[in-house]
Amino acid sequence: MTLRAIKYESGKLEILDQLLLPRESVYVRVTRVKDGWEVIHNMQVRGAPAIAIVGCLSLAVELQGMAYDDKSRLRQEIEGKLNYLCSARPTAVNMKIAAEELTAETNGLFSDDTVSDAEDMKARIIRSIEAMLEKDISDNRAIGDHGAQAMLSHTKSGSTTKLRVLTHCNTGSLATAGYGTALGVIRSLFALGKLEKAYCTETRPYNQGARLTAYELVHEKIPSTMVCDSAVCALMRSKTINGVVVGADRIAANGDTANKIGTYQIAVLAKYHGVPFYVAAPLTSIDLDTPNGDRIVIEERPATEMTHIGGQQIAASGINCWNPAFDVTPADLITAIITEHGAFPPAELSSKIAPLKSKTS
Repeated sequence: MTLRAIKYESGKLEILDQLLLPRESVYVRVTRVKDGWEVIHNMQVRGAPAIAIVGCLSLAVELQGMAYDDKSRLRQEIEGKLNYLCSARPTAVNMKIAAEELTAETNGLFSDDTVSDAEDMKARIIRSIEAMLEKDISDNRAIGDHGAQAMLSHTKSGSTTKLRVLTHCNTGSLATAGYGTALGVIRSLFALGKLEKAYCTETRPYNQGARLTAYELVHEKIPSTMVCDSAVCALMRSKTINGVVVGADRIAANGDTANKIGTYQIAVLAKYHGVPFYVAAPLTSIDLDTPNGDRIVIEERPATEMTHIGGQQIAASGINCWNPAFDVTPADLITAIITEHGAFPPAELSSKIAPLKSKTS
């Protein structure tokens, strides 16, 4: 049974508190936008697709509990609350894009004479938000299938090969509405009988690999091994690694990719060892308005995430810390970017993705 990070039914939203995994599974109730902002900012929910879905669903549940008699006031509230949600974790572009799309839809409904009143307008926005859940799962399965085929096509032995694949951070059911992006590719390979082993990094300093990816791999009974972040080079030297697949919090128009800190150095090591390096992400993670990685704002996190683990201090008191949550992998280190519409070399990203994004907007 696939893990569910998000539970939504009849206007009730609960999220699996990922800060408590793998010790215990506790769901937290989200009843308003402020709750949504807090669970995102505190990293109780994380992963760019899940951030967008939880943020928007928190808006849906708050709207359901409110009555509106004025379309103008409703429009202002929706736009203001969406802007507020975007500030919770600014590097993750999915929330920004979802906010822009919902704001545009709200403005369209406001001007539409066939929308009878504010309550009708509210109901239509809520339906659009609820549709995000099913679409995310469908898109993730497509990403998994395209990614599996792309990775298999790059192996010399083709269909007879079982792959050894490395991933970083967590990009599975816990980071999305279900199935996953990069971990979805690993799931698809496993379902095809083409996965020999998945390797996951611990992903310091927040240990999403150790706490979350390892938890999912064990839960799904996928053959897997965890390595320290600092062991990736030794792993690539001593084992045959057929590919690396990671997720993305934001992909610039030229293919530069912001992802969990440590991704960039893995890409450099993969290039040196001749290992294909893939990024798996939905169209919503691709920001064509950002020309390159230099324009991506990198979130910095509290020093305590480095100096403490589980509330226990591990670093000397008084040491200064630099704790960027993400780094940017240059496009020339990326073999292909896997989306729900196929896998594309970074150089082809803008020309191939722009028409697809315009169709879905």
